[in-house]
Amino acid sequence: MQNLLTALAVSGLVTLASTPALAQSRIKDIVSIEGVRSNQLVGYGLVVGLNGTGDNLRNCPLTRQSLDSMMERQGVNIRGAQANTKNVAAVMVTAELPPFAAPGSRIDVSVSTLCDAKSLQGGTVVVTTLQGWDGQVYAVAQGSIQTGAVSASGASGSSVTRGVPTAGRIASGAVVERETGFDLNGQDAVRLTLRNPDFTTAQRVAGAVNQMFPNTAWAENGTVVVLRPPAGYGTANFLSRVENLSVAVDAPAKVIIDEVNGVIVMGESVRVSTVAIAHGNLTVSVQENPRVSQPEPFSDGETVVVPQSDVTVEEDRGTQIRMVDGGASLSSLVAGLNALGVSPRDLISILQAIKAAGALQADIEVM
Repeated sequence: MQNLLTALAVSGLVTLASTPALAQSRIKDIVSIEGVRSNQLVGYGLVVGLNGTGDNLRNCPLTRQSLDSMMERQGVNIRGAQANTKNVAAVMVTAELPPFAAPGSRIDVSVSTLCDAKSLQGGTVVVTTLQGWDGQVYAVAQGSIQTGAVSASGASGSSVTRGVPTAGRIASGAVVERETGFDLNGQDAVRLTLRNPDFTTAQRVAGAVNQMFPNTAWAENGTVVVLRPPAGYGTANFLSRVENLSVAVDAPAKVIIDEVNGVIVMGESVRVSTVAIAHGNLTVSVQENPRVSQPEPFSDGETVVVPQSDVTVEEDRGTQIRMVDGGASLSSLVAGLNALGVSPRDLISILQAIKAAGALQADIEVM
């Protein structure tokens, strides 16, 4: 088949738009700086002020124990009392501590129920410490919860729920109390980690940096590029200049297939060797036409329904065999496959068959 120069669109087929071979991306968009990262924080606390939608203290001993401990710290002893308020709920509070967050700054927190509370709407988280993986307290959370959900129920048991009322957020709900202690300026060298590892891209990143700051960068492998700030530059100043440099990003040829949703994504570097393709469908139809069998008059028989099936087989001859020339580009490959007039799910089978024949010069990844 003669190569078609324009890719034809087909419903359900999603392909990456072809970009120029030397499309530029900023270094800051393709790398991460080792050590400059967020940290996960978690804490356990209580929500108060719920309108009867909290935990049942008889079913949730952890909530009762926490309530007893909190009241003791306030100078009130309620241990042994038959309190059964439903205005309190035990929750897990989570947050992300941004890199270089300074004490006194605020971060958002997420709140989720632990027991049988029905809704956190209108509740307030009392002081809850948030710890990191090392057990140290890095922030303290407190504030009113916003769930963005609606929940209502009637006496008959009917209820209406929109969203998830058992989880919510507190905007700027935690105050940072401790820094992570990472000293960027104290590093002799800075390591950049490619988000999509590739040896060619790593070498291009190092080359772009060395072009502006000679002998300051080298590719350690396909993932890590090491930078050494030149004399007279602070680390932050050096990185601010480096991250805005542009490089041409390379990527291996890959075809991503999502069989569940019938989605195909092909990269620009996908190529195909000379191959001939033919496709046809076989359709088997079974139609039930039940027939009623009536017994003779005055007989002891019964009226019964007798199943009757009509089976037909239709074979779609499909389009004539198509030839895709060797070294065809992505647009030529897509156009050749679309010329067969098949659905995206059939294209998945065709691509896998081309790969099995050794004619598809790309990796296939099935999701």
